[in-house]
Amino acid sequence: MYITSGTSTLLRRASHSSSSRAGKRVFSSLSRKPVSPSPPCNSNSCCVGYQQYRSLSYLSAARWSHGVDWKSPTSLAAQIRIASASIDNLLHRKIATMASENAFKGIFTSLPKPGGGEFGKFYSLPALNDPRIDKLPYSIRILLESAIRNCDGFQVTKEDVEKIIDWEKTSRSKLRFPSSLLDFTGVPAVVDLACMRDAMNKLGSDSNKINPLVPVDLVIDHSVQVDVARSENAVQANMELEFQRNKERFAFQVGIQCFPKHACRSTGSGIVHQVNLEYLGRVVFNTDGVLYPDSVVGTDSHTTMIDGLGVAGWGVGGIEAEAAMLGQPMSMVLPGVVGFKLSGKLRDGVTATDLVLTVTQMLRKHGVVGKFVEFYGGGVGKISLADRATIANMSPEYGATMGFFPVDHVTLQYLKLTGRSDETVQIQSLFSSKCQPQQERVYSSYLHLDLADVEPCISGPKRPHDRVPLKEMKADWHSCLDSKVGFKGFAVPKEAQEKVAKFSFHGQPAELKHGSVVIAAITSCTNTSNPSVMLGAGLVAKKASELGLKVKPWIKTSLAPGSGVVTKYLQKSGLQKYLNEQGFNIVGYGCTTCIGNSGDLDESVGAAITENDIVAAAVLSGNRNFEGRVHALTRANYLASPPLVVAYALAGTVDIDFDKEPIGVGKDGKDVYFRDIWPSTEEVAEVVQSSVLPDMFKSTYESITEGNPMWNQLSVPNAKLYSWDPNSTYIHEPPYFKNMTMNPPGPHGVKDAYCLLNFGDSITTDHISPAGSIHKDSPAAKFLMERGVDRRDFNSYGSRRGNDEIMARGTFANIRLVNKLLNGEVGPKTVHIPTGEKLYVFDAAMKYKSEGQETIILAGAEYGSGSSRDWAAKGPMLLGVKAVIAKSFERIHRSNLVGMGIIPLCFKAGEDADTLGLTGHERYTIDLRAIYLISTLAKMLPSKLTLENNSHALPASTLRWSWLTSTMVGKQLPRHERVFAFCNKIQPSIDGKDSDDIFAVDYVA
Repeated sequence: MYITSGTSTLLRRASHSSSSRAGKRVFSSLSRKPVSPSPPCNSNSCCVGYQQYRSLSYLSAARWSHGVDWKSPTSLAAQIRIASASIDNLLHRKIATMASENAFKGIFTSLPKPGGGEFGKFYSLPALNDPRIDKLPYSIRILLESAIRNCDGFQVTKEDVEKIIDWEKTSRSKLRFPSSLLDFTGVPAVVDLACMRDAMNKLGSDSNKINPLVPVDLVIDHSVQVDVARSENAVQANMELEFQRNKERFAFQVGIQCFPKHACRSTGSGIVHQVNLEYLGRVVFNTDGVLYPDSVVGTDSHTTMIDGLGVAGWGVGGIEAEAAMLGQPMSMVLPGVVGFKLSGKLRDGVTATDLVLTVTQMLRKHGVVGKFVEFYGGGVGKISLADRATIANMSPEYGATMGFFPVDHVTLQYLKLTGRSDETVQIQSLFSSKCQPQQERVYSSYLHLDLADVEPCISGPKRPHDRVPLKEMKADWHSCLDSKVGFKGFAVPKEAQEKVAKFSFHGQPAELKHGSVVIAAITSCTNTSNPSVMLGAGLVAKKASELGLKVKPWIKTSLAPGSGVVTKYLQKSGLQKYLNEQGFNIVGYGCTTCIGNSGDLDESVGAAITENDIVAAAVLSGNRNFEGRVHALTRANYLASPPLVVAYALAGTVDIDFDKEPIGVGKDGKDVYFRDIWPSTEEVAEVVQSSVLPDMFKSTYESITEGNPMWNQLSVPNAKLYSWDPNSTYIHEPPYFKNMTMNPPGPHGVKDAYCLLNFGDSITTDHISPAGSIHKDSPAAKFLMERGVDRRDFNSYGSRRGNDEIMARGTFANIRLVNKLLNGEVGPKTVHIPTGEKLYVFDAAMKYKSEGQETIILAGAEYGSGSSRDWAAKGPMLLGVKAVIAKSFERIHRSNLVGMGIIPLCFKAGEDADTLGLTGHERYTIDLRAIYLISTLAKMLPSKLTLENNSHALPASTLRWSWLTSTMVGKQLPRHERVFAFCNKIQPSIDGKDSDDIFAVDYVA
């Protein structure tokens, strides 16, 4: 499995496989070594090691993760005490039962080789002869196979397997999927592990116990910046600058080698998701003769890209992953699955990017948070594997846990194309044919898209799901200029909309208007893994060059492929030459502009924007365009296919109707239109067919472990404990474990807290913890300058994630932050309520902490959407935030908040801060004395409850998170449980007075 973010990490197989193409590196998958049909060992010591090769297990709704039966007559409180006090006993029970004979050994079946012998054995789902299985979504069948393979009678029972088989009825129940798989997020994870070792040492224990239990590959793909562009030497120049800035943290990352089972891939290897798709992903594993589906869990939200290959993969929180890496199981509920039927065929000239933006908008509207999406139908076979990966990659943008494509002939063709061995492809083919459902599958809900209805489009200017058909772009742009400030508005006065800012660019006259493109970047794993759109961009550049068009020199253009394979096929096709002519020289191999590493604009361009208040635009082939993410000076940011990125760069503005207005004037003096430079689908297919070859993939990945000269010369100390340098501005010992004792302090509530920030909807992790450049006037900039760091060496927040002092100052430092406490003012500031002072968020938070005051945050819907960066939870914790009260949370961010001890609370449906009259000037108290007890009790409640004060039935589910936002206490009596709850909504304390109504809730038989 793998997890990524500031840097990217791969974490997969836990056991060596003779068929491993990497040779030196092995994978781990969601379902690792199975419970054998016969016991693999007879000793506890053997079974302890054996446990490391198991992962996915299931618990029924009525069973607790520690094995306590909540329906026992023993009191709930006593059971909690028993569970917490007897972990060692439970561990021995677990070890003693892990060698149990698999209850499904009868379906352990051979997969024969065509010429005799066998590839291995597998658990055959059809052999169960249960008609319900054929109707299961393929993604649920993968989970079912893992449960059957790991059925040991203890962690996974036959009853658990039955619940998955009966998915149509149980998908709404709270089944759990503990897994010991994980991966982690580069520097922050290594820093966390290092300080955990220190804490163990200070407590007098063995620091070597802090070791990940599964192999990890760290792929550094988020550090390269576009400092040098439009140059043949850009790759080397940017890499040298990258090493100059990041040498200290690179050495620290290489130091991960002191942790067993870890390796670090050098910068320049590519983007982790593309490397996974083209090289690491297996589809089917063969471990010691046992065949099973590959699956991945990662800390980067775009882990889902591998779903396009038929590998089940999704993102988790970095903090959750670190815990799992050290042995704590992860869990999730058995999800609903949305069936998305594709039919027909894409029209000529329509790209995979147009398709994914359309799919994203549809799914966002449908509502798929916490669900799987599975694509099926005749249209699926009409789109390439790379197109599928593009759609799967943007699962976070449409909100799903996965966007899954089952294995078919297109998958097998891609495995051959990317250089996988003939035997590997043969195993995938035979295994998949044995496991595919034989009848139409049943889904929780359905959507349908005729591919012929997809039209060229882009998305923006501030959110990935705000799709704009290309033919409507000009009108939409003017609507954005007119509309009030918001997701689709800039509030530019009518009289200022035609303003022209004239300036001199290196001695030649230049001008900018509202909508002028100043950044055009072909970047991101979403699109650079797709040969059709990358070569399509090359064809657009070629046609434009031949007609005499040229991109204006003040537009910062760049091309950052996700792997070296892209360079090879662009060069073989002869199209890189034309991309270079238009300024799209290769600048490096990494995420660059998509993560905010776009580098500085030319000073003259930046001055023209700021001095004239120009709404400048960036167009990029990325997956996220949230405010302040791409560049501080581009207020409008549009996601587009690589060919459209080139087209908009040539036009120089987003304020254009491509159907009616010319892009420019050709060398013959005639107008050149969009249709003159846009390639047909047939043209693109021909160049893909002739230029993308298997040998390119083989030669690229044979050298992936070799590094580069600068990387290989890094000096890395070999020590079990890290020697923290107090003067370092890159690596700093975080305070999480300082003053830690052997006795945990226990849960505590929030008392009379102030509101630090009051937000509306769609506050992303880029708002909370930006990854891009450090603004010159920010608290982080002040901190660096006080330590002698020059402005040009600030680097980015993302590169300094190993220093908690900088990251705390960078929390809520997004310059586009909209805080209701500021009454319309935009920026990274807030109001210190007691004094009324307007301060930077960091300064206000420190003032509250110095006064001994706790703080909370109010927010709207989709709080924490975007990247799965753990600093979006670590930062608020360091600022003293104790709770976030929102309409809804993004799944991964909610997990990260819990991991850092911040309480994520939801308003009741239909309510929010505004409807309740909350302004953020109140004081907030949250009593946590019984939330854990209530939440655990809620899992065993019957379907209906009766309220004593009005005797009407109430769904049991409402006692879960909607009531857990309340102040509660409770107790349980033998045989007749009663919960006392105080108010069923968040009730702030105003002027020190509470007005809670008490009611009692009884079980209904």
